[in-house]
Amino acid sequence: MRKVLQKLLILIILSHFIPLSASAAQIFITNYPSEANAKVFVTKYQSEANCIVYDTQYSSDSEPGVWFYTKYKSDARAVIYYTQYKSEADLIVYFTKYKSDARCRY
Repeated sequence: MRKVLQKLLILIILSHFIPLSASAAQIFITNYPSEANAKVFVTKYQSEANCIVYDTQYSSDSEPGVWFYTKYKSDARAVIYYTQYKSEADLIVYFTKYKSDARCRY
């Protein structure tokens, strides 16, 4: 039960602030799981994902599910750690080629 609530909280953190802001989700990738707000697993299958993410080069993109990677942790709204194991992930993402497909499911 606690793990389910934790995953829900992480989804809220990573997805709800996006529509309220004027820019893409500012994401910083860490090499340390203890530093991360969420452990993220990247899946090959869209149907398996909690979030369908579009990776942008522009911080001004303001669509839900659009991620912009920052160089500095202090600039980020969320710090993530990419894991190789689906079982330890808090969030499962699928990267899309099309910005119009980006969204998060609950």
